[in-house]
Amino acid sequence: MQTQVDESAVASSSEDEFAMVDPHYAAPHGEPCSACGCPVESEDRFCPACGTPPTTAVPSEPTAETATEPEQSHFRCEGCGAEVATDPDQRSYVCPFCTSTYVMEFCPETTGRHQPDFVIGFAVSPEQAQQRFSQWLRDNGWFRPGDLSQAQVAEKMKGIYLPFWVFSMLARSEWSARIGQHWYRTETYTTRDAKGNTVTKTRRVQETEWWPLSGRHHRYYSGYLVSGSRGLPQRDAQRIEPFQLPALKRYQPHFLAGWLNEEVSVEQKTALEICQPEFQRREQSRIAAFMPGDTHRDLQLRTDYSQVNADLCLLPVYLLSYRYQNKLYRFLVNGQTGKCAGDKPVSTAKIAWAVGLGLLLLLVLVLLIFLL
Repeated sequence: MQTQVDESAVASSSEDEFAMVDPHYAAPHGEPCSACGCPVESEDRFCPACGTPPTTAVPSEPTAETATEPEQSHFRCEGCGAEVATDPDQRSYVCPFCTSTYVMEFCPETTGRHQPDFVIGFAVSPEQAQQRFSQWLRDNGWFRPGDLSQAQVAEKMKGIYLPFWVFSMLARSEWSARIGQHWYRTETYTTRDAKGNTVTKTRRVQETEWWPLSGRHHRYYSGYLVSGSRGLPQRDAQRIEPFQLPALKRYQPHFLAGWLNEEVSVEQKTALEICQPEFQRREQSRIAAFMPGDTHRDLQLRTDYSQVNADLCLLPVYLLSYRYQNKLYRFLVNGQTGKCAGDKPVSTAKIAWAVGLGLLLLLVLVLLIFLL
């Protein structure tokens, strides 16, 4: 007999696994709303929780009708495919993603690309980003090559708004599995003791009873970020996540003033193909966590997705790309939280010297033990 279970009530009350905030960094803050107490930042024209206008005066911002895009030049890197907007007065340009100088100017109006929906402004200053890089490079600095100039490398750090697709969708699943319930029995067996005598003992043996179970599960997933940049792969972007997504604001051109920004170069359909397998994995994980009994096996599910929504967001990132001995290295700083990640070159000669010294000390220790 097969039992049916509907997990919708449980699914709706559990926590979302996609981190929309980083608990290790400061969350958005501001003056409490007079109506509900929710923090209202200085640039907010309304409370994000209840919609009440702030009691203090808020500097006026350009409206969608009056706002104009800052004058910029657009370049496409022929090396990695990144498309970046920069100051029109800049006559020479180096790609911030791969350090290539082989770039071509293009007109963004001819691409028909999706315009940004939301943006998060920079909260980390360029000086703070430089300090984080210096500290990061000093960690395990003994293994750093002696000919790597920190000053020359640090000069290449750029603050840039990178495009990210943020997906949300409703997952409805029908699943089936076999549920196992453990029970125990006591059995008698014979063995020999240390003297070679035959003795009789008892032991507890685990047995598992299996039965079929099926059910339905639904959950609304949101807040998953997919890099919209060809220059920054998804695996690299995830190293500085999460961003504090509750701080998202409607896109306004004035956010881009003085900063580089990349045109979205990963289409929404392609980004969705990256997102859905992750949603599927999380959906299966949630259903597996709900299974009753002591264990389960043969879990199968069929999932349909609906109410798919995708927003294009510009998120702040400090990016430093440099080459050492013809190999590309990158350092990234989350321009909102300050979280950093990257790869740095190491000196093979110093590593070999350290390994040799360690082996020598080990040999000396073994000889001392042998002599004693």
